[in-house]
Amino acid sequence: GVASTYLWRGYDLGSGTPAVSGDISYSTGGAYIGAWASSGDTAAGTVYDLYAGYGMEFDGFSFDISVWNYNYPTGPGYLGTEETDFFEHTDVILTFGLGPVSFSYYEPIAGPDGFTEYNYYTLSTGFGAFSATLGMEDIDGDNSLHLDIAYAYNDNLSFIVSQQDGDVDELGLDTDPKFIVSYSLPIEM
Repeated sequence: GVASTYLWRGYDLGSGTPAVSGDISYSTGGAYIGAWASSGDTAAGTVYDLYAGYGMEFDGFSFDISVWNYNYPTGPGYLGTEETDFFEHTDVILTFGLGPVSFSYYEPIAGPDGFTEYNYYTLSTGFGAFSATLGMEDIDGDNSLHLDIAYAYNDNLSFIVSQQDGDVDELGLDTDPKFIVSYSLPIEM
């Protein structure tokens, strides 16, 4: 896939530059495993993620638990720690859904010192070609929000408008609305 920028949890980590990404995954009986890679963000460099999980759905209720390991082999590392260790940052993600609404909780289990105080939550819904995600970061008690509204034109082309709340501008981050266009080419076997 290709996107007009690398959007991560409401942040434009690509600084407005295009990002190329791809993934490979395998699933059976609710269990899945895979790897995802992107040309990355302009500060931390290229990124690849390794993940594994298990999900199930019955009578409109869904549950998923997964472990994601984020790695930056070519840049200064996650949060500029200058480390590119294999377990640079790892989250356990719990997701519960009921019909078109889902809630996810991200719990860091490995990462740079102090980064385990960072939690992330999302509330998502979708209707037809439209979807919305409200995300909240909790960094040692300081919270910020973002809202992503997406429209999938078809299976390949989608558009996202993302807005961060005003509190993140204290961190020197851009709080202007972001508009992202992405194109993907799924290949299934």
